[in-house]
Amino acid sequence: MRDGPIYSENAPKAVGSYPHAFKSGDFIFVSGVGPRQKNTDEIPGGPTRGPDGQSMDYDIKLQTRAVIENIKAILQDAGSSLEKVVDCTSFLVDMERDFKGYNEVYAEYFSDIQCSRTTVEVGSLPTPIAVELKVIARN
Repeated sequence: MRDGPIYSENAPKAVGSYPHAFKSGDFIFVSGVGPRQKNTDEIPGGPTRGPDGQSMDYDIKLQTRAVIENIKAILQDAGSSLEKVVDCTSFLVDMERDFKGYNEVYAEYFSDIQCSRTTVEVGSLPTPIAVELKVIARN
């Protein structure tokens, strides 16, 4: 695969003008990915807020699993895999509420991989989701 943008047929469409990932040399740089589902934009575990902006209850574990599965699909389409991830940046909208559940699901996928990771709390994300991940993987 040549260097350049990567668009996955197996992941939800980006919410802006950017590719799912970008290949450069030996690395795949995956754009920030949330839990939305391909074709439907459904958010597993429910959205963090309703159409009127009211806070809603959601399941961080279901959202986290969906995010990682979306990243897995993008990496596979790029000729890579979760096992080749070398760095992960995680964004949570409520660290105190969600870190434990997020970390449990994250560990199911990444305990053996042992990539570097940074987790930060953010005020909001572009869609009503609680978690987004951005990864770098070897090709």
